[in-house]
Amino acid sequence: MFTLFRKKTQPLSDFSALRCDMHSHLIPGVDDGSPDMDTSIRLIRGLVGLGYKKIITTPHVLSDMFPNNRVSILGGLEKVKAAIVEQKIDVEFSAAAEYMMDGEFSKMIDANEPLLTLNGNLVLVELSLVVPSINLKDMLFRLQIKGYQPVLAHPERYLYFAANKDWYEQMKDIGCWFQLNLLSLAKHYGKGGYELAQFLIKKKYINLVGTDLHHEGHLHILQNSTGIRRELGILLDSGLIQNATSL
Repeated sequence: MFTLFRKKTQPLSDFSALRCDMHSHLIPGVDDGSPDMDTSIRLIRGLVGLGYKKIITTPHVLSDMFPNNRVSILGGLEKVKAAIVEQKIDVEFSAAAEYMMDGEFSKMIDANEPLLTLNGNLVLVELSLVVPSINLKDMLFRLQIKGYQPVLAHPERYLYFAANKDWYEQMKDIGCWFQLNLLSLAKHYGKGGYELAQFLIKKKYINLVGTDLHHEGHLHILQNSTGIRRELGILLDSGLIQNATSL
């Protein structure tokens, strides 16, 4: 009888309610993600098996380590799409980018270089995991002036903000969207990342969720973590997650 009063949650044997994964590294050989096409295809099949119908892969654009650009990313995208067709995988596959907010990115903004977006004007950006950006707010403002909606990748991973959580409120106040990594819900990045994820969920700050899939170890966690499925149910019940409506 008690089941009559229990709030029903989205079935989570798969992630089909999300429809779209918007953060991954599946173009082979361009960053620290998939090293080759065979691996890319296995990872894509794995995401489809979880219930995803659309994948927006997001190679790093990081001048010192992964100097990708629009040409290299879109060229790699076409190769992956051809392999998907050859393998007869039923999924919509496109690419954006994960832009490190560094000096080179600032120059791109000033030069009006067109950015690869998740959809419309949504652009995925990240910070250093070690130290905060000095001119972060200014860069976000200039990005918005150019007509882009910044989406901050994995805010729960910036552990240097744990002692100053007001920073998150400031970022929300200036219009920044937050994208949570599902792997954080399995404590994959450690206790600190998990606790910040819980804080952001409780504050209802999360707009999008992504896998940030790099390799088969990540896929295994996504396939087997009951913690992810349980926490994802809470996020979906909030009605705030926009993967299925904005991507």
